[in-house]
Amino acid sequence: MSGMQEPKKEPGKRRFITEKIVKQPLTKKQMARRTIVLLLAATLLGGVAGVSFAVSRPLVSKLLGEESAPEESRISIPKDEPTEPSTEGELEVKESSNMSQEESQTAPEIESVEKIVRNAIENYRFTVEDLNALFFSLRQQVQTASKGIVVVHSVQQEVDWFDNPVETTGLYSGVIIASTAQELLVLTPEAAVQQADSIKVTFADGVEVNGRMKQQDTLSGMAIVSVNTSEVGESTLKEVEPLVLGNSYLVREGDLIVAMGSPAGIAHSVDYGFVSYVQKNVHMVDQVNRVFYTRISADAGRGTFLVNSFGELIGWVMKPDENMENNNMTIAMGISDYKGILENLTNGLAAPCFGIEGQEVSETMASQGLPHGIYVLNSVTDRPAYGAGIQNGDIITHIDGREITTMRDFQNTVDNLEYGRLIHVVVQRNGRDQYAELEFQVTVGAR
Repeated sequence: MSGMQEPKKEPGKRRFITEKIVKQPLTKKQMARRTIVLLLAATLLGGVAGVSFAVSRPLVSKLLGEESAPEESRISIPKDEPTEPSTEGELEVKESSNMSQEESQTAPEIESVEKIVRNAIENYRFTVEDLNALFFSLRQQVQTASKGIVVVHSVQQEVDWFDNPVETTGLYSGVIIASTAQELLVLTPEAAVQQADSIKVTFADGVEVNGRMKQQDTLSGMAIVSVNTSEVGESTLKEVEPLVLGNSYLVREGDLIVAMGSPAGIAHSVDYGFVSYVQKNVHMVDQVNRVFYTRISADAGRGTFLVNSFGELIGWVMKPDENMENNNMTIAMGISDYKGILENLTNGLAAPCFGIEGQEVSETMASQGLPHGIYVLNSVTDRPAYGAGIQNGDIITHIDGREITTMRDFQNTVDNLEYGRLIHVVVQRNGRDQYAELEFQVTVGAR
């Protein structure tokens, strides 16, 4: 046809058919397989990275001069139950009550043997050699215990009238009561760390190292000084023996005790004596304690520690409270009542303080209408309980939901509190006609 013209083709251009290739969707089995492979690859790479880091970290730290500080082990001090020591008479009654019929038939024979032994002891004439043998055994205990006695130097930097630097040093005794792989822990008077610019600790073999104040208790006047074991030579560490903490609830009148530390006001002095009297239920802040009276020489300010005949630490000499009648006798704090506080101090924790002197409501008091709990004899001024509004005469019945009926309950509860924590306290307060329940929010303080 003449009317239609064929389109002109441009030179160099060609027309192609374009196609888009679309992948088929993955099946569930394929998706699961790929997910597993991905997780396995991630786990493998993570493990390789972890092993590489663990291997390279010590090398890099060593090259950079860094040393990894191991985590300090926590000190645990088991508490003692306030049991009464049994007497020989009580022991004989228990033994006789447990005798079988056959054993009871031989009782006359046992009594006759005991009578012979008793007569032999009564008629035996002790010589000076016997006395020396007894003291020799005691001296051996003292020599072993002395390995745990140290001298704490309180160093202060001062200036004289002409502005010249002067270094003054106070000498105090301390006793090693615990140890870990990282440190030795020394119990010493609080005066040894107060206002000290630096602390030095000298061991029994004369080795002197640096120390630091780890924690202190202003109420008891005692403190814990820490010594880094890395600064102490191996020979000294082999000789050092922390004193075993004894059970002061078993101490009785007439027991032989040894005063170690500074009984003569001089470090490493020693004195011997006997327990003259054990006073129970002595009211102190947040505690009811047992204290010992003795005529043994002592210096509470410099540090005097009492050890029993087995070489165990059973207490330390304290400055008498104004309410105590000392009659020129030495008064010592029993260690068993203090072990909860001591555990906190040795771990660097502030010993918790509630701030009352109290006694548990006895059955006689309860028969007169008083609720069971802890009767507040004294809400100590400027202490947490006083600041929260708890008054003398209040009866504490609950602390943080725990029922409190005995001083043992109260002391254990306070020992487990944390410094700075807000606790809920329920008390009964005497009104005109009856006791009314009041609630207080108390912020735990530090001793």
